[in-house]
Amino acid sequence: MALAPQFAGHRLGSIAAPHTFEIYLDYVCPFSAKIYKKIREQVWPYVDKTYPAKLQLIFRQQVQPWHASSTVVHEAALAVEKIDTTKFFDFSDQLFARQAEFFDEAVENKTRKQLVDQLSEMAATVGVSADKVRELLSNGTGEPKNVGNKVSNDLKLQVKFGRQNGIHVSPTVVFDGLRDDSVSSSWEMSQWEEYFKAKL
Repeated sequence: MALAPQFAGHRLGSIAAPHTFEIYLDYVCPFSAKIYKKIREQVWPYVDKTYPAKLQLIFRQQVQPWHASSTVVHEAALAVEKIDTTKFFDFSDQLFARQAEFFDEAVENKTRKQLVDQLSEMAATVGVSADKVRELLSNGTGEPKNVGNKVSNDLKLQVKFGRQNGIHVSPTVVFDGLRDDSVSSSWEMSQWEEYFKAKL
């Protein structure tokens, strides 16, 4: 599937690869974290070595609005990418590793500004300016107009893409344009190996 140029950091592998593996993930979904960690640490290195240049992986942001902090966490990832495309996956690693800090219970008494500050400082740990992230995520302090911030339009595109393709839950896998509900966040490496053996 197509990937808008401003989201180039969402891709692993070559744009010229004949096959595409898309995965819809929410940063505050425990099942998303489980599959993401497996893919980053084991699956993608295996695929990259075993099937070089045959597969591209696209991270699709799937905001789950029933998680109170999901929107701002996804916005932070978009802000990081806007500042430095090469840091998107590094920052995503951090967000998933520390996702419990953004669970509903953890953010119950936090304001949006406090969450933005926390996320901006996290961005600094991967080499992205915290001040630049804050600037992109700021909703301003003037007259209330509900216009969003400097990544709102990018977030809208992410949400619209998932809705357009009928994606309802995270994680969801799409292989070569078709949703594949057989993939599980609980798969062991042997199951991933069999999956890609059949696909590639």
